[in-house]
Amino acid sequence: MDAANSNGNRLAPCLAILGTGSDVGKSVVTTALCRILRRRGVRVAPFKAQNMSNNSGVTPEGLEMGRAQIVQAEAARISPHVDMNPILLKPTSDVGCQVVLLGTARGNRSAADYHAQKEHLFSEAAAALDRLRSAFELVVLEGAGSCAEVNLMAQDIVNLRMAERAGAAVVLVADIHRGGVFGQIVGTLECLEPRHRNRVAGVIVNRFRGDAALFADGVRWIERRTGKAVLGVLPWFDRIRIESEDSVVIENQPKVHAPDAPGRAAVAVVRLPHISNFTDFDPLSAIEGLQVHFLERPQPLQGFRAVILPGSKNTRHDLDWLRASGWAAALREYHRSAGRLLGICGGYQMLGRWVHDPQGQEGLPGSTAGLGLLPVETVLQAPKTTTRTGFRWGEARGSGYEIHMGRTTRRGGSAWLEVLERNGRPAAGEEDGCTAEDARVMGTYIHGLFDTPAITTRWLQAVGLNDVQAPSLHGPAARDRDYDRLADHFEAHVDVEAILELARGGGHGASELGSLHPARGPLA
Repeated sequence: MDAANSNGNRLAPCLAILGTGSDVGKSVVTTALCRILRRRGVRVAPFKAQNMSNNSGVTPEGLEMGRAQIVQAEAARISPHVDMNPILLKPTSDVGCQVVLLGTARGNRSAADYHAQKEHLFSEAAAALDRLRSAFELVVLEGAGSCAEVNLMAQDIVNLRMAERAGAAVVLVADIHRGGVFGQIVGTLECLEPRHRNRVAGVIVNRFRGDAALFADGVRWIERRTGKAVLGVLPWFDRIRIESEDSVVIENQPKVHAPDAPGRAAVAVVRLPHISNFTDFDPLSAIEGLQVHFLERPQPLQGFRAVILPGSKNTRHDLDWLRASGWAAALREYHRSAGRLLGICGGYQMLGRWVHDPQGQEGLPGSTAGLGLLPVETVLQAPKTTTRTGFRWGEARGSGYEIHMGRTTRRGGSAWLEVLERNGRPAAGEEDGCTAEDARVMGTYIHGLFDTPAITTRWLQAVGLNDVQAPSLHGPAARDRDYDRLADHFEAHVDVEAILELARGGGHGASELGSLHPARGPLA
């Protein structure tokens, strides 16, 4: 029997991709399935009820959502929509976060305050899922963290409770690279109530290194011990670049001494405690002949051709951290030695003279002195700016997005970028950013700065890297190619037909994916 909403409209089937833990590959598996299904003509959409990440982006409507679901929408070749990530939590401290509901910031909440709202938020997320199910042929649900956090299950929004409501079969993803994969799988299943355990239909073992034939006995053991099919053993694959959801991928990177020599050009990104949108630098990391290092601990910087201060979800806190850690002194010394600095969003604010927070947008009201390397001053205030922004740097045109609470005023220097449009509307006479010290210090609010080859090449030239060129296949075009590479890799090692059967058999009828036709619908 087909599921239907309150209006009697048929609801599409769902498939849930849940994990044995964080960073096991749920997002990548979901992305792969979105591209595979799209290539087969299925109108598919991603969904993650609640995402906790400071990596976010902006929809065509000017609303904010998690970047992981934007990536998955790209893989499905559809426009991102906030229904795909109705709840976004952006951590501002160890016990607090900004709550973004259906694309709009609803203020900062403590963990206790947030949990008190869980039932209301579950209803909002469930309604968003139903809207997607009305518009598409299949929805792929992604879970969060481990689906077996027994202390959180009663108020679960994003894992098994949502899968159960959607009638979705569950595919469990485990990471063999981190070790203990048998314990991950068996332990997860043992923590689940019988009805939830029965909903798990199969397992994907991710990030396998070596000869998969040597793991055949392991596959048989898992299937015999759990009664669940192993749907695939996915080998390690590092020839693709899919944006990461979680900053765990850039944590605890080693100290690097970057030589300033041909073929060894390097730039550094300061790994701030509340770093946001670190995927801004993925296009730089993909350039042959250029190394990008995320540095957590201060070190001599003279070997780097440029140092970048990225976005931050708590600018004033991270400014204090720069001073306490020794980073502020290291950056000033680098500046004195003719080094080149770039600040993006929160990093732009930090390079300025002052950051004022009269209303307590990031905590207690007050003001914090900036690094004083750009002649700008920032006031943090609502409402949050969330725009898709078209801009020009000289003759080079680019597009990106803005997500910030700050209003920054230049007190000197020069405007950097000419803003051409915001959210599809012309922005005549508007400017963004600031340059100073003969353009040795630059700052902008625009994320996605390096998605455009012409902009990237011009910045590389500005920092003295004339021999390093952004490839013509760069940014979104390169990502689209990598979605196909990921899909090919996935199809070679995972039983996709079995996964489709799971989706068809989720209680919604076996014929719903049988008619394949081009993507369409209100969110397509």
